[in-house]
Amino acid sequence: MMPIRVQPGDPRLEPFLHISDARMMQERGLFVAEGRMVVQRLLADPRYTVESMLVNAASLAALRDGITRLPGATPVFECATSAFEAVTGFNIHRGCLALVRRPAALSWREAAGASSVVVVLEGVSDADNVGSVFRNAAALGAGAVLLSPTCCDPLYRKAIRTSMGHVLRVPFARLAPWPEALEAVGAAGFMLAALTPRDEAVSLDAFASALDDGRPVALLVGSEGEGVSDAALARADARVRIPMAPGADSLNLSVATAIALYGVRPASHRRA
Repeated sequence: MMPIRVQPGDPRLEPFLHISDARMMQERGLFVAEGRMVVQRLLADPRYTVESMLVNAASLAALRDGITRLPGATPVFECATSAFEAVTGFNIHRGCLALVRRPAALSWREAAGASSVVVVLEGVSDADNVGSVFRNAAALGAGAVLLSPTCCDPLYRKAIRTSMGHVLRVPFARLAPWPEALEAVGAAGFMLAALTPRDEAVSLDAFASALDDGRPVALLVGSEGEGVSDAALARADARVRIPMAPGADSLNLSVATAIALYGVRPASHRRA
């Protein structure tokens, strides 16, 4: 495939003018992948359809093998790194963008599948936190991430970038209506464990040691400011806290999630 050399103002670059408008991208059925590593993972995954790419010379060389596997009709535009800001409206240092067709939404049952551990996020609107949770999920054996309707879109470009591309690998789905849908998760056999610093919560170690290895766990995590809501807590089977040193009252959401996932990780990961 021959790249198409372009300059700012080329009408063929019109789709890239709006990549900062998340709503418009969703309305067009697209998401944005940014950075060589993320795009390389995407090009290797046949589940995703690349609509077009914008790369600098260095990224073109680094991704050439993956680009050659694209259908011949997929445009790959090449421009100077210095031109990216004029094309997209903001400064991009990574020199690599792909516009990708959004996959069909999964039901939460499809996403969770036969997972022994899933993460459930409530009201987490920060893209960095959502992306970090996906990275943690991939590293620590969670099979899916389930999100309340008010959570950030996992396919927002910043979330994808922060996840190091793992948003593209870890299945996810929305849970609605919220919080009533949590009852269906419990009815499907999951032990719903809410992460909370409240005094009545059991320690993570105590909770993990008492787990039935045959019962899957759904780890419920709320936003940094509000935590898990009372309505969601009322539907949890257990309340779990991470013991901390005196004087410390909280952890960053993604750090807390990683610690909790390590504590309840599947038996196969404990033996690794």
